[in-house]
Amino acid sequence: MDNENIILHKSKAFAIRIIKLFQFLQDNQKEYHLSKQLIRSGTSIGANVREAVRGFSKSDFLYKMNISLKEANETAYWLELLYETDYITEQAFTSIYHDCDELIKLLTAIVKTSRESIKEQSM
Repeated sequence: MDNENIILHKSKAFAIRIIKLFQFLQDNQKEYHLSKQLIRSGTSIGANVREAVRGFSKSDFLYKMNISLKEANETAYWLELLYETDYITEQAFTSIYHDCDELIKLLTAIVKTSRESIKEQSM
């Protein structure tokens, strides 16, 4: 399986986890503000990855992957806040944060490789 398929699969699976966490936060914890930020950024990762894979050019691909990386970093921040304010347990946080961190590492590698590839082609 190539990197594009891995990142497509993992970002979509992560979005599904974020949606379920959002539902839990709204229904059980009565948390309505942070969870809205979380669902926006957490589902945006996969949407931008999908757009990147179907992009018009390598530059477009890199741009969308950079957006995905920024959204993943923002999602990590919202997860940290939800944990540190006791809206989610340590076990829930550790599990979903691990997935978020894995996405950040994958996206960082994709962005770096893509940037280097574009730079080499322009020389």
